Amino acid sequence: MSFRILALGDTALTIEFGDGVERHLLAAVAALDEALATLIDSGGLRGIVETVPTFRSLTVIYDPLRSSRAEIEPAIRAAIEPPGAALSSGGRRWLLPVCYGDQNSACGPDLDELAAACGLTAAEVIRLHASGSYAVYMLGFLPGFAFMGDLPEVLARPRRSEPRLRVPAGSVATAGTLTAIYPWESPGGWHLIGACPVPLFSPAWPQAALLQPGDRVGFRAVDEAEYRSLQVDLAAARASPQPPASLLCEPATER
Repeated sequence: MSFRILALGDTALTIEFGDGVERHLLAAVAALDEALATLIDSGGLRGIVETVPTFRSLTVIYDPLRSSRAEIEPAIRAAIEPPGAALSSGGRRWLLPVCYGDQNSACGPDLDELAAACGLTAAEVIRLHASGSYAVYMLGFLPGFAFMGDLPEVLARPRRSEPRLRVPAGSVATAGTLTAIYPWESPGGWHLIGACPVPLFSPAWPQAALLQPGDRVGFRAVDEAEYRSLQVDLAAARASPQPPASLLCEPATER
């Protein structure tokens, strides 16, 4: 697989595998991240502070007092998987409940508008979105905000021309070929089609973000009554020592 290694100042290297949002690039990033984690855990690579995966690259941050590019780069090159290498089955598989809405509902005020733009009914948009299996490409924008792909091509539309100043926490949204859940209230320009009651981030959890790069996510449509009930049931999950994995997580069976 082609790649290039770029210096990011004197404390980091970025390994770029491409310039798009594509599954094979995600696989390459995840495979390298996993290989480096194994090497670090075994003591074979010292001085690494953190690795940061994105859609198409992996940034390796290191302590220049403990290591250098001359030491780290050969290990990175040796760890890069050959073309066609598959991701391991170490990621998790999630099934998250979503209350899909319409323009008169707090659960997805853009659903009807998006459906019209796609030449579909709202029910067809819900069916297509809920039938997908989405890969978590990267985290960014907000703590716990997972960029997920790939949305069915028929649902792909540019971001809204006028972003909202306030998007409610839990909003399920689409933009281009990506979908996401807003973990916090924030500004945002994505199309809001539903709401998810599951908390996505907590500093009380061993791994603060619920979703991680390489995970797979499916959505289960629920009605408003079930959504409200789940909101109550999951209200304390953010303060608990573990995320609600027993309710929502299944072992990964494919990646």
